[in-house]
Amino acid sequence: MKNISFIILLSIFAFSCNKHPGEGGTSIIKGKIIVEEYDQTFTNLWATYDGADMDVYIKYGNHETYDDKVKTGPTGIYEFSYLLKGDYTIYVYSKDSTLQSPSGKIVFSKEIKITENKQVVTAPTITVFD
Repeated sequence: MKNISFIILLSIFAFSCNKHPGEGGTSIIKGKIIVEEYDQTFTNLWATYDGADMDVYIKYGNHETYDDKVKTGPTGIYEFSYLLKGDYTIYVYSKDSTLQSPSGKIVFSKEIKITENKQVVTAPTITVFD
């Protein structure tokens, strides 16, 4: 009877150690947001600048909604820390340059994979429109 209890407890422990993407690790995803400012019809580019104080979202694995959010610093840099190995999606909202979205906004996203502990992954720069 003791052996069966031990095997059951060992099985429960083994399955509970299976870690999924998310917080609790030692890795970092960082990146930068650039803003291109256009006129109302998106025909004339007026300025390009760092995306300061913008919301950047992260989804862990295949989650439907965001799991965390950070603000960019003054130079458009953001960072998500303490991540486990796995697949992540980083995204930001932008004005819709095609003028087709009813809300006037669209999402720009990047897929990121962390493959090691203590890894620092630099995401590709995301350029948004304003």
